[in-house]
Amino acid sequence: MAPSDRTPSADRFPRIRSFVRREGKLTRGQARALENLWSVYGIDYQPQLLDLPGIFGRRAPLVLEIGFGNGDALLHSAQQHPENNFLGIEVHRPGVGSLLLRAEQSALKNLRVLRHDAVEVVEHCIEDHSLAEVRIFFPDPWPKKRHHKRRLVQGDFIHKLSRTLATDGRLHLATDWEEYAQQMLQVLCAERTLKNIHPDSKFAPRPESRPETRFEKRGQLLGHGVWDLLFVKIQNIAD
Repeated sequence: MAPSDRTPSADRFPRIRSFVRREGKLTRGQARALENLWSVYGIDYQPQLLDLPGIFGRRAPLVLEIGFGNGDALLHSAQQHPENNFLGIEVHRPGVGSLLLRAEQSALKNLRVLRHDAVEVVEHCIEDHSLAEVRIFFPDPWPKKRHHKRRLVQGDFIHKLSRTLATDGRLHLATDWEEYAQQMLQVLCAERTLKNIHPDSKFAPRPESRPETRFEKRGQLLGHGVWDLLFVKIQNIAD
């Protein structure tokens, strides 16, 4: 595969990141998984396009999940849909280690993981029009107004993300923070390459295809609502 023409920019100022590494202590199992299973499931970040059919050893519909946490939803989907390839991005090592352990226990062949900033992965590593679906479930809401600039779902990022979707590919977002849900809706509606699958209700009914995660269950115990957004890629427009 030809090298990516999306080379890293020489920005004068560091980009504001959407995450902070708040890592707890690794369990022995998670540490072992990171050491012994990374060569099986892990992809080391390089700022160039990934040969994902070569990495998976086949061509199949590719689903990307950004910020998979402990990997509950990603693992469930990979188990239930062996016909698809699944790529997960997460920066926190305990969550990555937990997923690797369970992927080994399930003998999964259709799952790979990147432990890096999702914005840089999307910008440099994912081929245009190559994804069947992108999922972002319960990203950090950064609730304080002065921190809203850290939120992952911003117009520029969604435009870059849409570029990686194939025509008719789906973008599925979910959050338990209502104000962030409204911002997400506004950002997605402003992206002219995307169309809301539920234009009348704006937000989607909870899809059965989205497994309930530990994070979601904890939020429900606290009385949080959940808002799903489902959009589809309708056209390819040059940048």
